[in-house]
Amino acid sequence: MPKEERFVDLFVQHAAKVHAAAKELELMMADGADMALHFKQICAYEGEADALTRQTLQALHRSFITPFDRDQIHSLITTMDDTVDGIEDVAQRVDLYGVKSFTPDMQALATGIVECARLLCEAIPLLHEVTKNAEAINKLCDDIGRQESAADKRQHEGLRILFANEKDPVRLITLKEIYQRLEKVSDRFDDVANVIETIVIEQV
Repeated sequence: MPKEERFVDLFVQHAAKVHAAAKELELMMADGADMALHFKQICAYEGEADALTRQTLQALHRSFITPFDRDQIHSLITTMDDTVDGIEDVAQRVDLYGVKSFTPDMQALATGIVECARLLCEAIPLLHEVTKNAEAINKLCDDIGRQESAADKRQHEGLRILFANEKDPVRLITLKEIYQRLEKVSDRFDDVANVIETIVIEQV
């Protein structure tokens, strides 16, 4: 049977894949990027994250002793996986639609996703000692929540400018969808933060 701390180790590994995929998305949306290369990398990281999700769920199935409630372990790994799935979804739409340039607000949303992933990478290892690290964990989760709120505002402003200035209806629809999918990724990070906060509440 896996040791209790093995679950947190798996979360740490998964968070690293999320962060790596987020950085690739930011690079993909930068001016003059090798978009095909970054798209390929994002898909690879998403596949590696999926493998870690399966490994975690298999470990959960065969374990009698777990560090947290079993439902919380399931919720945490699946919501974390939703973040990297969302990142890949953005990249797939960019690739499918052949988008070659991005607005400053889109690039800022991608940067915000990287920051959410960085905060997640900082928070997850602290779950090794939840009681000791409760205050620090909650602060990091609050920071993720603030990033999500900023993404909402950024998307709203970006869409406002888009609808005011874009005359090509096809590009308008395409960029609107990319804006929406970028913002959804931030929402998924907020979901992860909510799960982590629930773990803290029940452990402290």
